[in-house]
Amino acid sequence: MAHTVYCVRYKKEMEGLDEPPFDSEFGQKIYKNVSKAAWDEWLNHQKMLLNEYRLQPWLPQAQQFLVEQMEQFFFGAGSSLPSEFVPPGH
Repeated sequence: MAHTVYCVRYKKEMEGLDEPPFDSEFGQKIYKNVSKAAWDEWLNHQKMLLNEYRLQPWLPQAQQFLVEQMEQFFFGAGSSLPSEFVPPGH
């Protein structure tokens, strides 16, 4: 049986992640509150952040920035877009 959660992003019961994305308290919080669909949405948003800010994900500063953005994306006011960002196709 699939793991279900009340998704903080979609505000409804949905299929949850198969396992916590990180071995930490924050990873458990995501596992218990974020759906697979919302996680996929985050991965696309994260890819945009990595590209637009030209982040090097192996650097601690970039990792910290991404964690802060993830926290805002799921549990805050939402992750902000870079000021220069132009959505594809525009």
